[in-house]
Amino acid sequence: MQKKNNITNYDAILESRYGKEGSPERLQFEEEAKAFYAAQLLLQARKEAKVTQSELALRVGTTKSYISKIENGVIEPGVGLFFRLINALGLRIDITNPIGM
Repeated sequence: MQKKNNITNYDAILESRYGKEGSPERLQFEEEAKAFYAAQLLLQARKEAKVTQSELALRVGTTKSYISKIENGVIEPGVGLFFRLINALGLRIDITNPIGM
């Protein structure tokens, strides 16, 4: 049996499903994808830290159900809460200026 090597153009797939780059539909998809990715990072970090949703909620001053909604991508935390979550999980965010000012 011969194996086929197919190269996939993911830009074309995204365009066919979510519209051209810069379109409202594509921008909405990209925002949802980023929110999902951030939620998965937080979920993985919480599990690696062996912290329950309840424990994390106590550390950052919110509720277990709110943490669950964040991890399931139902809601996005505000900037302040996001940084408290990062800190509570022992993570670090580096903000750099790509222009070098």
